[in-house]
Amino acid sequence: MNPKDEIVLIVDKDNKVTGSAPRHQMRASGLPHRATYILVFNSLGELFVQKRTMTKDIYPGYYDVAAGGVVLAGECYDESAKRELAEELGIKETDLTSHFTFFYQEDKNRVWGRVYSCIYDGELILQAEEVESGYFMSPLEVLALSKKEPFTRDGIYVLKRYLELQ
Repeated sequence: MNPKDEIVLIVDKDNKVTGSAPRHQMRASGLPHRATYILVFNSLGELFVQKRTMTKDIYPGYYDVAAGGVVLAGECYDESAKRELAEELGIKETDLTSHFTFFYQEDKNRVWGRVYSCIYDGELILQAEEVESGYFMSPLEVLALSKKEPFTRDGIYVLKRYLELQ
């Protein structure tokens, strides 16, 4: 299925499910939706940073600190996080820790996100349609780089909040 035709779970201002819509309609209308953000660390405490492909419907070509994506109709946050992690990075067998849920709004991007993390030292299999490249670096290096290079703003928000809670 073409990603723009995926059926996305739509929610209201209080994160209550109101229905579903094709992804392209959700983006065009700025409908509030749910998404997952998975911070992938290695055992050295370094964070995986990925460069998004130019075909992404939001933040094309930007760097991102989190794997993840929209919650599809019929999914809960946990199911979406596991699916997205397997699709984007090829990680199928790892424990996810849930940290917090938040609302983020910017332009037409209105999202209720849930943040997870995991520790993973295995091979990463990058999804060619979504991830151009990626590498591990310390969270402080990520924040410094984000001042020079384009990063997803919601991802940087997630990382800063995650670090504050640690």
